[in-house]
Amino acid sequence: MILPVNNIKHNINFSAGSNEKEKKSFNSDYDHDTLLPSTTLTNIRIGMDKLTNAFTLYPAKGLKGSKNANFYEFLTMGTVPYIIGSLGLMAVFNFANKFFSPFDKVQASKIGQKMALGVVLYGVFKSLSKQLISRPVNMLTGVDTDQPYAKVNYELPDHINDTDITSIEYHKVFESVEFPRWDLLYGDETKGEKRNFRYDKIAKKLNMGDNLNDSDQETKPRIKEIIVKSNLAKSISSYLWAATGVALAFQQPWEEYFKVMTFKFWKPKEFLKSLKIFGRSFVNSAKNLYKGDGRGIAKHAGKILLGVAALSSIFGVINTVAGVKKSPKSNSKVINPNEKHVVS
Repeated sequence: MILPVNNIKHNINFSAGSNEKEKKSFNSDYDHDTLLPSTTLTNIRIGMDKLTNAFTLYPAKGLKGSKNANFYEFLTMGTVPYIIGSLGLMAVFNFANKFFSPFDKVQASKIGQKMALGVVLYGVFKSLSKQLISRPVNMLTGVDTDQPYAKVNYELPDHINDTDITSIEYHKVFESVEFPRWDLLYGDETKGEKRNFRYDKIAKKLNMGDNLNDSDQETKPRIKEIIVKSNLAKSISSYLWAATGVALAFQQPWEEYFKVMTFKFWKPKEFLKSLKIFGRSFVNSAKNLYKGDGRGIAKHAGKILLGVAALSSIFGVINTVAGVKKSPKSNSKVINPNEKHVVS
């Protein structure tokens, strides 16, 4: 079925609920692929929706051999072994402590707790560090490399009475470099939006001029270049920041937090104290990592790791932006994009 592309609506339902057939009923307000606001709240809701489905709906469809199970659902379920494996790694270093002598138990607990924290900070730093590339690139070029959208799939009926059965997938507009969803970036002219208003903003940010006749065609090659370069920068810097997170987790100041650590939020006094100590331990551990211990290269290892991670993000942004913000020589000498004639 061909989906409409220009009539973009923003009335979005993030609910992951389903009926007894594990289907999502047709919603007339959400009947086509829809551009979503690129906000932290949106990303959290999308993440929770995908995580819930990865543990419940998608495995059930696969086990039943549903003809509607697809590759997107298979990839989404990749978070399941990642989480289970992380929990297993934490368990390996903590659950055996009770079999040790009192002194050995204390020492093993310190290592086990830092190992568990390292697993958590690895994932957090790896994920959040990508924003150090995408946010500056968006500010400097107008291209949101992480722009999300909801894709509506019209599923095959499992029963004769099934009609208008849909499922929702969450993707990014520039998920594919070769085939981005350009159509979702066009404005809705029925709402008074200029068709190319998003492309016009990007063209202005890229120093290509104002009021271009075909800003979409002018900017698309540069947008692709931005996506390729930013993806490379994210891949490199995210792993360096992940390594920094692991190194941070093994600093001595965390031991203060482990003594009062609690997740019992129903005991607000203890829980708030735990959060306060967590913040203090985080800051002190960062200072400790920067200052370093020992002599020679060991003392400066933390500085080097932090510096390399930071520089990878900075140079990643510079490399992404530098080439695309400069007008091509052919345009500057032969064609003026703001005029309708060739200039000498």
